Formats: sequence, C-alpha cells, structure tokens
Amino acid sequence: MRVLRIIPVMNPSSGGPCQGIRNIVPELEKLGIHNEVVCLDDPREEFLKKDNFSITALGPAKGPWAFNANLVPWLQENLGRFDVVIIHALWLYHGYGFMKALKLYKKQLADQGKDIVIPRYFVMPHGMLDPYFQYAPERKIKAIRNWIYWKLIERKLINNADGVLFTCMSELLLARIPFRPYHPRKELNIGYGVQSPPPFANSMAESFMEKCPQVKNHSFILFLSRIHDKKGVDLLINAYLKIHEKSQADKNLPPNRQSVPKLVIAGPGLETEYGKRMQQLVVNDEKLRDSVLFPGMLSGDAKWGAFYLSEAFILPSHQENFGIAVVESLACGKPVLISNKVNIWQEISDLNAGIISDDTLEGTIKLLENYLLTTKEKKIEMGKQARLTYKKKFDVVEMAQQWVNVISQVI
Repeated sequence: MRVLRIIPVMNPSSGGPCQGIRNIVPELEKLGIHNEVVCLDDPREEFLKKDNFSITALGPAKGPWAFNANLVPWLQENLGRFDVVIIHALWLYHGYGFMKALKLYKKQLADQGKDIVIPRYFVMPHGMLDPYFQYAPERKIKAIRNWIYWKLIERKLINNADGVLFTCMSELLLARIPFRPYHPRKELNIGYGVQSPPPFANSMAESFMEKCPQVKNHSFILFLSRIHDKKGVDLLINAYLKIHEKSQADKNLPPNRQSVPKLVIAGPGLETEYGKRMQQLVVNDEKLRDSVLFPGMLSGDAKWGAFYLSEAFILPSHQENFGIAVVESLACGKPVLISNKVNIWQEISDLNAGIISDDTLEGTIKLLENYLLTTKEKKIEMGKQARLTYKKKFDVVEMAQQWVNVISQVI
C-alpha cells in the first residue's frame, strides 16, 4: 500500500500533526506501508533533513490561507502513484487544493480514455472539528469565518471523503456537534500512538540542565507544549502562585506539602504577545521569579531529560485533541495532571495514571493541591500506572497495526 500524506507544514514547532506523522510512519514502513509526505515548507529547512522517509516540500505557503501554487500541479502529476491519500488538518488551502487536483486528475484520465482509478482519500482533522473552536468567546470572528468556509468548501472535503480519521473516541463524538450538514461516509477511530522514548542517559540530564540550570538539585513539575492561551498557561501560573502563597502561610500543612516543586514551562511561543504576558506575570511577582522557569522549546536529549527528571507533567488545557506530550510523559513513567478537556483524560483516569480536573483556575489549583498532598508511595504507584497506560493504550507499534486493520477494511 502506498500512502500520500498532505499537510501544511512539517515544522516541529507547529504542534502535534507533524509529530504524529513522524511517530507512526516508521512503524507503518515495518508493516509494508510506504508513506510519502507533501508539505508547504521551504525545502531548505534543516528540520526536513532529519526524517528517514520521503518528504516533498513545495516551498513556503503565502498568507493566512497557506496558499501555494505548486500544490495542485504536483498532486495532479503524482496522485496516480498512491492507493491512499490522507489530508492532515483543516481550514487551509491544502484541502481545497487536493479537491481541485483530484477533479483535474479525473478529467485528465477521462480525456485520455483511460479507466478512472483514483486513490481513496481520508481526512484527519486532528481536533479541528472540536466545538471549542466554534464556541469559545474569544473566537467569535474566527467561528463565523469557519462556518462560512464550512458551507463553501470544507463540508465537501469531509462529506465526500472515504472516511474521517480520529485519534480517540472523544474526538469522534465531539466532531459531530459544531457543523451542519455533517455526514461523513465513515467515522473511523484509528487511535494515535507515540514511539517509546529512548532509555534515560546522563546526556539527557546534561542537555536539559544546559537549557534550565535553575532546576539543578530541585524537584519540578513540567509543562511542555505551545505557550498559548488555549493551553491554560495563565491558569497554571496563577494556580501555582496560590499554592505557593498557601504553602508559605499555612505552617500546619503536612510535611510533604512544605516544599513546592519548581514549575518549568517549556515550549515555543515565548515571543508572542501571550507568551510575553506570561513571562511578565512571573517577573512581576517576587514569589515566582525563582520558581517558574521558561527554558523555551526543548527537543532531542533536552526534551527527554525534562521528562525523565520531572516529578509530574501538567497541562490544564481548554482543548486538547490528543496531547502527544501527555503521552510522552506517560511513556517516561510520569503521572500527568490534566484538565478534562484533554480528550484522552478518560483513558488516563481509568488506569489511575494521573489526576483530572476542570479547565478553570479552581480546577488547576485542585490539580496541584491533590498532587502535592499525594503520598510518596502513591506517586510512585501513579508513575507505574502511567507507563502501563502508555503500553496498553498509546504504544505506536499497536496503533500502527490498528491503522492498517481499519484502513484495509475500507479500501
């Protein structure tokens, strides 16, 4: 089986979809599934040289729609080489470009008198049909734009696809809510996997300490994601401040609450207006300056060092389709403290691999309080359950086989 994956960008800083591709493609190759990627990146980018599968970069896209004039001609010329096409992510030119190229490809075959054999195509929204994006108060203008775009373009892409691929059952069910008409031919929960992390090595600790030397000889809780308002970073900083104040004021707290771990907030986005505001929150409060740290985006050994050295992972997100970093933390045997807006929260709760709460300030305070009041023995047990949850639910080897089984039934 030959699979073409169409995605706007493969830049690791863009978030989960491109990392999901990087996770599963090597395992699919072992099962005899050949994958190629076409993206709208500059072919000279360094990050494109690190992958061991075929990526065709057509040059940087233009404007907020991510238009690229090279996409349709390339697709028209190459579609015939593939059995399956997967469009990753929504609301950008690459989906419209695929539909245009498919129409031209069919016409080209008809004009040549050839049998029309076309690849099956699937759409993987990566959470972009979540009601949050239509109903969040701060997204009113974008919600109107999406509704118009749905009526004109995106409903055709979704409803004419051979199937829509979801990472978990929560995503599948939520996708039914915001748009009409919504009647995909098949809704397929194919799961989502993360590669098993490399075993801990001293070089990981050294790389992380180079990025964040302030945590040396200190315990810390790790946030690792984009610095974005959707991720609840403001909730996290304000909740951490409340915990700090309470810990210093209340001398009758249990001994395991007397020392509050530092908080490491790692990820891209520090240069944005929101990122600058979050840093200013910390600078403006003397109780936080030495306790809340912003090392920036972590990758490679530095990222794994952060996971392995942390006490726990935290993500009070307002919307999270899957949360690759959440699962990477589970794979490293670390408890996760997450909101119930992270779509895999139920799987984590079922196996007692973390603590779940609401995506509010009160809920985030509760996440930290409950974790800090947990005994050392229970924290160790949660860590063991975290690793078990990864193996049972999110191991990419199992997910790759599930992917093959599901897609094979459709094509």
